[in-house]
Amino acid sequence: MSPYGPTLLTALMLGFCLTASAEPLDEPLKPLPLAPVQDPQRVELGRQLFNETRLSVNNSLSCASCHHLEKGGADDRAFSIGFNGQPLGINTPSVLNASLNFRQFWNGRAETLEAQIHDMVQSPVEMGNNWEHVVQTLSTDPAYHSAFGNAYPDGVTAANVQNALATYERTLLSANSRFDQYLQGNTDILSLDEKYGYQRFKDYGCIACHQGVNIGGNMFQKFGVMDDYFQARGNPTESDLGRYLVTKDEEDRNVFKVPSLRNVAVTAPYFHDGSAKTLEDAVDVMFKYQLGRVPSAEDKALIIQFLRTLTGEWGGKPL
Repeated sequence: MSPYGPTLLTALMLGFCLTASAEPLDEPLKPLPLAPVQDPQRVELGRQLFNETRLSVNNSLSCASCHHLEKGGADDRAFSIGFNGQPLGINTPSVLNASLNFRQFWNGRAETLEAQIHDMVQSPVEMGNNWEHVVQTLSTDPAYHSAFGNAYPDGVTAANVQNALATYERTLLSANSRFDQYLQGNTDILSLDEKYGYQRFKDYGCIACHQGVNIGGNMFQKFGVMDDYFQARGNPTESDLGRYLVTKDEEDRNVFKVPSLRNVAVTAPYFHDGSAKTLEDAVDVMFKYQLGRVPSAEDKALIIQFLRTLTGEWGGKPL
């Protein structure tokens, strides 16, 4: 019997199906969709651009420099290093499944992947470039000149660079997590403790914000609903203002896009400030500042076991 859960009979009464089912489960969380069909020439061009250091003004950084696909699509540092060798002011979110978010960036200032790319290349702390220079650089490269000509009627333009990158990013879905397999009807794929962890995740209210197909990424929320996280942490920064930087609305102070929990077990450190070094730390912060509750050690352990089932695959390999 599980050291954390009730008896098998109680588990059955809770509605846990312990045998494989042929039917998808009717749950508030949904499995990842299939990657949309995209123009293969634009996808390949976008892949090359994703790894192209000449997008930065001094040829030092590519998108892949901070978004490590084989490690969850994020950076394992609290703050990535910009083109000038200085750390950024905010944690790098994962690019995997980013196309499923309703906004981009922690403060949601970009509504599309294309808009996010537009800002990132011109950022004075990220790539430090400008689009006129990017277009000129790529146009004078024979390989890019040809590839753009084949993929777009008007060849190398800023809009086409952004579209190629966004087209590639829309293919970056981390499919086949064990939780997705569970939602699709393979109920044996999760252990009983992992199923209890999912139930606790729902019971405590985590699912109120981490919801939908991306298990987050579809709403804004104040960081510190039940207590003042920033006062407790100290050393306020501009990035802590969150969505207020976009709207200048006082109600948006310390408000951020709720991050996706997909692949959360492999994308430490956590939060916009990279302050939580481990998944255990992050869960503690969420309980205290978002839920205002103290879980039992058993419930916390069960929830973390559930969160580890959200890790998918990239390139046919588990992350």
